[in-house]
Amino acid sequence: MSTRAQNERQFGHWDELPGGGRRYRWDVPGRQGWLARYLKEVDAGEKTLRFWQEIYDDHDDLIEVHEKYPVDRGHRKA
Repeated sequence: MSTRAQNERQFGHWDELPGGGRRYRWDVPGRQGWLARYLKEVDAGEKTLRFWQEIYDDHDDLIEVHEKYPVDRGHRKA
């Protein structure tokens, strides 16, 4: 389990959620203008509740979502 400091260092951006949890965000630009956004939701104790990836095209439209945790559901078109 990651600590708050580790999550802050790894993701760089976050939003506070009701109940003391957080949603961390890490954006990774692609070579063709697309963007991969990794998102992680944690509770107040920094326990991971959900982790997923969103893919955006060069017009900032959401193209795909890949839910990875708690169950890997693979890629699905948005």
